[in-house]
Amino acid sequence: QVQLVESGGGLVQAGGSLRLSCAASGNIFSINAWGWYRQARGKQRELVAIITRGIINYADSVGGRFTISRDNAKNTIYLQMNSLKPEDTAVYYCHAATSWFDYWGQGTQVTVSS
Repeated sequence: QVQLVESGGGLVQAGGSLRLSCAASGNIFSINAWGWYRQARGKQRELVAIITRGIINYADSVGGRFTISRDNAKNTIYLQMNSLKPEDTAVYYCHAATSWFDYWGQGTQVTVSS
């Protein structure tokens, strides 16, 4: 089992920055992919950024503005979000995958005002 707890969401003006954190606990050694997803109201959940075996990929819509990183000592992953736009407004979810299971955090709301 893996537990994921996100923090760091909130309300920010367009052009501002936020950093999301996701603290992991449990059987983290079995995780082979870490990521952030988001779901805007009325839309499907979409991938934002992912780390898989050291390779990082971003959605085209956030490339150059968002940065995913991991602190192994703290068992925490981060999503640094800069130059935020109103269309970035969504609930952001931390995700971890093993070879057998997917784990999700509870989600944190990010709201970007214009």
